[in-house]
Amino acid sequence: MNPTVMYLLRDAVLDGDVSQAIIEVKNLLNTKVKPEKIIKEGVVKVMVELDKKCTVEHFNLLEIMMAGRVIMAIVNELYPIGIPSSQAKGTIIIGTPEGDIHDLGKNIVKIMLMGKGYRVIDCGKNCPIEELINAAEKETANAIFISGLISTIIPKVREVKSKLSRRNLKDIKIVAGGGALKQLTAKSLNVDYVAETVFDGLNYLKELHEVEL
Repeated sequence: MNPTVMYLLRDAVLDGDVSQAIIEVKNLLNTKVKPEKIIKEGVVKVMVELDKKCTVEHFNLLEIMMAGRVIMAIVNELYPIGIPSSQAKGTIIIGTPEGDIHDLGKNIVKIMLMGKGYRVIDCGKNCPIEELINAAEKETANAIFISGLISTIIPKVREVKSKLSRRNLKDIKIVAGGGALKQLTAKSLNVDYVAETVFDGLNYLKELHEVEL
């Protein structure tokens, strides 16, 4: 493999250039580089660079969104039907609960998770809690990520853990985040973790990965 091509791919991601990124992906595939290697040595390394640049104090939302758009295009090019579970770090269900139609935060988290090599099942916005749980059961998920911007969904979030337990799915972790949810503690929300930022959520998953996933 020509390492220069991988660097060109990383540059395209950081520049937010979808067209150039797809060209570089095709060049890599033509030289027999496997999709998982492109993700690991190309996309994931870019995300590490963004992690370092986008601290809480200097978070550049536009840069994340532009890079995220490119990453999603790369993932779709490599895995048209999604990252195979056998090649993913784990399977994550993500959604915004019923009553909340905001999904910008959810989409950012989804992009970051995919960039880190997780298989993500997006249940969308205004999603009934039962749909999240059904998806988690069907896909043998490791965690459910719940994003919420308005406080009216808080009672619904508090129901998730008990509903999982009733289906013998209590090992599935629940991560909450977003404007309304991050103001509360994990205990008060009845979840496993409350992420202040998308990076907090990723770090929590990383710790789980090293121990459980």
